[in-house]
Amino acid sequence: MKKCSLLIIFLVFIFLGRNTCLAMEQQVLAEEKSAPKQVKELYVYSDKDSVVNSYYPSERIGDGESLEIDEADKENPQSGNTCVKIRYNATGVFGWAGIYWVNPSGNWGNEKGGYDLRFAKKLTFWARGEKGGEHIAVFRFGGLKGSFSDSDNHGIGPVILTREWKEYTVDVSTRNMKHIIAGFSFAISKAFNRQGCIFYLDEIKYIEE
Repeated sequence: MKKCSLLIIFLVFIFLGRNTCLAMEQQVLAEEKSAPKQVKELYVYSDKDSVVNSYYPSERIGDGESLEIDEADKENPQSGNTCVKIRYNATGVFGWAGIYWVNPSGNWGNEKGGYDLRFAKKLTFWARGEKGGEHIAVFRFGGLKGSFSDSDNHGIGPVILTREWKEYTVDVSTRNMKHIIAGFSFAISKAFNRQGCIFYLDEIKYIEE
């Protein structure tokens, strides 16, 4: 009888131990499945209608009607199949114009959206001019105010473009990137582009390194 009791206790111990291991394994798998993947980069623009595009050039400022934008230009992209072509006609009463890439499209900071970009250390993009010498007052991110304002804004400029593609970098390592609705923007003025101009953008993204 004593041996039988010991055997029962042993079998119960084995059974419970096996179930405990299975439960622990299932818990680990569930945690791995639910845990968000570590973000290494986030694209503002990669290619026209790419699934990785996270911001949209829907908001214009200044003489916004003086800007024509083509997100599917195929003439000479820096990478992939398309790039962004922008024509500035140098017309309007303000003497300057610009475009915001925002999330979601149409968001001026008064609705939820944007991204937590605290993983990022740099905002990088490629740009070139049609002729060279095109003067861009500023390239930047952030700056929208509203119920869901951007947590920061920063940029570079003025930038004088060349005819060849060149990569530009905005250091965001010390910026508050917790909530960014306006992922990218530019401003251009008539004073430095009196005849208007054409320039191109490509591979706009936030990166960890």
